[in-house]
Amino acid sequence: MYASFFGLKQEPFSIAPDPRYLFMSKRHREALAHLLYGVNGGGGFVLLSGEIGAGKTTVCRCFLEQIPKRCNVAYIFNPKLTVLELLKSICEEFDVALPQGPGPATVKDYLDPLNEFLLRMHASGQNSVLIIDEAQMLSAEVLEQLRLLTNLETNERKLLQIVLIGQPELRTMLARPDLEQLAQRVIARFHLKALSEAETQQYIRHRLAVAGMTRGMPFDRQALERIHALTRGVPRRINLLCDRAMLGAYARGTHRVSRPIIDKAASEVFGRVEPRAARRAAPPRIRWLIAGLLFATAVAAAIGYAVLTWRSGAQTAAASAPAAAASGAAAATAASAASAANAVVPPAAASMPPGRGASGAAAASLDRPAGAAAHAARSGPREKAVAAGSTTVVQAARATADDELRGPAEARPPRQNPR
Repeated sequence: MYASFFGLKQEPFSIAPDPRYLFMSKRHREALAHLLYGVNGGGGFVLLSGEIGAGKTTVCRCFLEQIPKRCNVAYIFNPKLTVLELLKSICEEFDVALPQGPGPATVKDYLDPLNEFLLRMHASGQNSVLIIDEAQMLSAEVLEQLRLLTNLETNERKLLQIVLIGQPELRTMLARPDLEQLAQRVIARFHLKALSEAETQQYIRHRLAVAGMTRGMPFDRQALERIHALTRGVPRRINLLCDRAMLGAYARGTHRVSRPIIDKAASEVFGRVEPRAARRAAPPRIRWLIAGLLFATAVAAAIGYAVLTWRSGAQTAAASAPAAAASGAAAATAASAASAANAVVPPAAASMPPGRGASGAAAASLDRPAGAAAHAARSGPREKAVAAGSTTVVQAARATADDELRGPAEARPPRQNPR
């Protein structure tokens, strides 16, 4: 419908497994190489698994186009069969004549002509390949019968090569203990993953080129990024979304498929937009921008914490400096006063006669006020001030000593300071 509008020869995003549109990414090339190796591997099993819509069937169709002519291929695309139904389908694919008996056919009725056919093909230099798609639907009984088919062999090689293609559940099934014998006969296995963002863009360009695109790219950069975010790189989902988006652009009459058109198409195809997938597959430039903002915030927080710590330390040091200076000054003043008192009032208690005690020592030391006054007269201003204060202390001590010698009855008021 929209092919001619965009200058295309045919619609490029069909979900049919057309080998012409196979995008040979690195993963798809490896998957195809495993299948081709299995054909010449001498028998056994080859396992190809992948997510839903990852392109397994398309790789298989490409493999069928490249398979050597000397190979006889039987392709089973609906494996939900019983053992007898599977053997009958294999014989029909290889054009093996089925037995015509009166009673119901048995397993032996199918195995004998099949074994004869495989021996005849081997003698003529031809290989026989059995491909089973959607192999995750096989029952354990059918898988065991397939293993027994690989027992058909000669001294050089096995007569039947079996390729199993299925979803990830197939790998889980083969890991079961009861299928260990089959798992040991797998000679090659490969798991096909989804496309990366760059491969998604290459995939879209590849399909447009195969469809005969002669104009410019209809999807802009933001639309391509959005397609990968919504489809998670699964080719079938990419085909569904791009086909509906180009149809929406055709309905609007525009040759450019923008991000709003992609979102509208996603809501129609997938039911609703998946924001979780969009966040998980955010564009690289957005991820780098977020990382840069987080780093800048962390650096700013570290610098702010360092500045606050430095300021707090400086304020504490400034507040403690005056207190330390005052304490030092007080200590110096107290030391000076103690030195001056020791110089003016020397201890004399040792020279007093017994029985007089401290009062007698004080009275004996206070008998020389004139000497202190004379010493003050010979000293400077500071020494004079100290001497004057010392004289006052001496006079008060003398009065106290006289009161103690006279007793309580003769107590008298203390003398007034002459100054």
